[in-house]
This record gives sequence, C-alpha cells and structure tokens, in this order.
Amino acid sequence: MDLQTPSRRLSRGLTIVFVLSAARAYSQEPVDLSAIHRIKAEAFENSKVMEHVFYLTDANGPRLTNSPGFKSAADWVVKRLQEYGLANVHEEAWGPFGRGWDYTRFAGHMLEPAYAPLIGFPLAWSPGTTGPVQAQAIYAPLETDADLEKFKGKLRGKIVLTMKSRDLAMPTDPPGRRLTDTELAQSLEPGRLPNLFRPLGPQQTPEQQQRTAFRNKVNQYLKDEGAVVVLQSGNIGDAGIVFGQAGGSRDPKDPVPPPMVVLTPEHYNRMVRLLDHNIPVKLEFDIQAQFFDSPTDSFNVVGEIPGGRKKDEVVMLGGHLDSWHGGTGATDNATGSAVAIEAVRILTTLNLKMDRTVRIALWGGEEEGLLGSKAYVTQHFADRESMQPKPEYFKLSAYYNDDSGTGRFRGIGAQGNDEVKPIFEQWLKPFNDLGATTVANITAEAARRPGGTDHTSFAFVGLPGFNFVQDPMDYSTRTHHSNMDLYDRVQPGDVMQCAAIMAAFVYNTAMRDQMMPRVPMPKAVPSEKQITK
Repeated sequence: MDLQTPSRRLSRGLTIVFVLSAARAYSQEPVDLSAIHRIKAEAFENSKVMEHVFYLTDANGPRLTNSPGFKSAADWVVKRLQEYGLANVHEEAWGPFGRGWDYTRFAGHMLEPAYAPLIGFPLAWSPGTTGPVQAQAIYAPLETDADLEKFKGKLRGKIVLTMKSRDLAMPTDPPGRRLTDTELAQSLEPGRLPNLFRPLGPQQTPEQQQRTAFRNKVNQYLKDEGAVVVLQSGNIGDAGIVFGQAGGSRDPKDPVPPPMVVLTPEHYNRMVRLLDHNIPVKLEFDIQAQFFDSPTDSFNVVGEIPGGRKKDEVVMLGGHLDSWHGGTGATDNATGSAVAIEAVRILTTLNLKMDRTVRIALWGGEEEGLLGSKAYVTQHFADRESMQPKPEYFKLSAYYNDDSGTGRFRGIGAQGNDEVKPIFEQWLKPFNDLGATTVANITAEAARRPGGTDHTSFAFVGLPGFNFVQDPMDYSTRTHHSNMDLYDRVQPGDVMQCAAIMAAFVYNTAMRDQMMPRVPMPKAVPSEKQITK
C-alpha cells in the first residue's frame, strides 16, 4: 500500500521521468548521418585501401623493424600522407631498439636419400651461410639442460633438428570463419596467438626471462658445438604453411646462433622418421642474411589533419607498420595500417572540417612487444611506473587501433569503460547492416601491462584506447606470422568496411561536444624489474 502523499508521489514520478529522460538523452549520442553517408560512399565507391595494401606488401614487404623493407614502407607512407594533405608528417624516433636484420636469399634441399625441395625460411636475427653448405642431419631435440649434456660433442659439422616432431591431425574445421551471433552476444573476441618473442630484459615477465635465458644458452651452445645449420619445425600449421619468427636476438650483447631455419612440419617430420630408421639424411642450404648495427633507434610514422575550434585536442588512429618476415605482413598488419591510411584519405578527400586534430600513428616494434606505441605514450602522455601525466595526457580524446587481420569489423571493445557503451552503440547503428553491432569487453579488468596490440599501451595509463572486434577469418590458421601472410589473403570488401567505420568513429570523436569518457587514472605500479627482485 502506498502511504505517500499525492505531492510526494508527483515529485517521485517527476524524478523518475527526469532520470529516464537524461538516460535517454545520453544514449541518443548525436550522429551526423549526412557525413556518415558521405564517408560510406567514398569508402566503397572510390576505395584505395587495396592499393595501400599492395604498396605495403608486394612493393615494400616484409617490414621487420629496422629492416630495409620497414624503412622503405615508412618512406612510402610519409609520401602518401603528404599527398593526402596531412600536416607535420614525420618519422618520429624512439629507442633503442637494437640491431636490424634482413635476408635476401633462401634455398633449402634434401639431397639424400632422395631429392626434395624444402619449404621454409630463415629465422630472424640468425646469420646466413657462406654460400651453399651441405651436411648430414642429426635429430637432437634441445629442451632442457640434460639435452645439452646428452648431445655435447655430437653436433659439429651437422645440420641439427632441435625440435621434437609434431603429430599432424587431419583438419576437419574450415581454415577461415566469421564470428557467430553467439560469440558476439557473449562479447568474445577472436583469439590472438601469443608472442613468444617479447622484449628483452626487465620488460619481460619472469617466465619470459627464463625462456630468453635458455634460448641464449642454447644458441651459444649450438655455436660452440659447431652446428652448421639449425632446423626447427613450425609449432603450428601444416600443409606447407610455415609459422616462424625469431631465432636469434636483436640485442647485440646476446649470442649469435648458427644459421636457423623453420620448415613446414611435413618436411621436418619426414627427416625425423628417416633418422629414426637410421637412414642418413643429407641436406643443403644457401642463406644470405645481414645484420644492421646502425641505427639502433627505430621510429613511428605520424601525421595530422589539423582541427578547428578545438585543435589542441587530439583524436588518434593507427596500427602497427612492422611485420615478421616469412610473408609480406599482409594481415599482420598491412591491413590495419592500410585501413588507417584509408580513413584519413576519406576524411581529407571529403574535406570534412573537424573540431579536433586527427593524428594517425603507424607503430614500429609492435611485434617485439609494442615498443613503438609504449615509447610514444611515455614520451607524450605518461609513464605507468611514475604515473605522472604530461600536459598532452589531458588533450587526447581517444585512440582507435586496427590489428586483428583482414576480417570486417563486427564491433569494438570498450576496454572496461562502461560510459562508452551507449556512445559506441549509437555510432555503430549506421553500420549494423554491414555486420558491425557489438560493444564488447564492457566489464573488464584494468590493464595490468600492455599486451596483445597497441591500444593497450594507451589503456595501460588510463587513456581511452580501443581496438575493433573483427572476424577471425584464417588469421590463426594461415597467416599470423607465416609464409602465407600475403596480399591474396586480404578480403577487399572487409577492409573497405573497416576503413568506413574507422573514419566514422574518428569523425564522430573529433566532432563530439565533449572528449570521450575515460576510466580513472591507474595508480603507479612498480617496474617489472622491481617485481622480479
């Protein structure tokens, strides 16, 4: 029974109406549909995104940080951004990174007991051979200190198979797929493979430091024991798809191993079976590789579309420019770089006047541990160890990142920021018919350390950094750090859709009355070096 007086009931009702109206007004984030329509038309009818992908991959890839391919791709980006009318386009240094590396020739053959060409490629930061070298193979898996003792004195002059063979199950699932409605409803993002080659030293976890120490120990051991070439099997993949990254280290203080090669598992397994049956295996390799000791610093590529009445406030977008070297870095991450370039092309081509300055940043050193974006955040915004914000910290509205392959955007991650949910839902509505419907990771733990991809470098210090949710396609099964990460694996319609949504989100953020809401600034944390003591 309601014992309230009529006036009190009226007051309570007005309060409810006010709250509901305020919530409804908040959820109805203004969207300039005329501008969005123009963005969509330009993105789909006059797209240049696959042209960007071509120049980043076929013409300039691969783009291992501080390699000639990385530098030539960056120079191309600078020229392209200048052609689109961006201001202050430059290659902004950070570092030190360490040594660069590149290879210009690879040939591998099994000569005995029967000839076969070998599918593979050299592992980064390992040297080449001095011309073609032939030697007998030996199977010597090296996983523990006991293994090092077991094979001591047995490897000189041999080509050494250092990994155990891997059973290859018959694939029954399709190699590529899109996210299901159930996955989207559960706010699941496609999984990302772990990066086994994180940065060296105090930036690593204790477990990573142990793996790095053992890797260095094995590399020195193989060199001291006189191995001619070291072979590894791709730890995932099959059917001629070879996944591989680094064998040596970019740190010039670490041991330089013998030449190292990763092979498709089928070819590797064949050699292991032959050796297990005491049938000699003779191999030949011809590898040309080069270290670059200068410069030790690397850089990010940065450019701006100057804003209007709020030009001192900034909206950022980007992805990482660097790649691994087995393919040409198409889906990891020429797609993300091309989408960002295309987004700023769309905005400048349409001559859309924006209140805030738009800044594109294409990162170096992502594959070695988000090095470029972490350095940029520290230089411009704040360092997590001290958590002392710099003036620019309060001028960044948001950073939008693309780095999950070729799949179309299905939504965006909120990065634990509840307040952006109704905003992003409104911004996604014009793209619902293109499959972009979901705001994911609304409830999420604050970033403990940067990881995964570059938006976490921003979120790590409490800045609004967001990554789009994408269809996984064949990212984990075919292209992620593999010899098949090539132009042909990029889906044109998908990256056109991505560019349209990226441009729209950047435009909406640049024109919004208020800057994007952000979570409270995290407390300072001890350095990882202090944690490991």
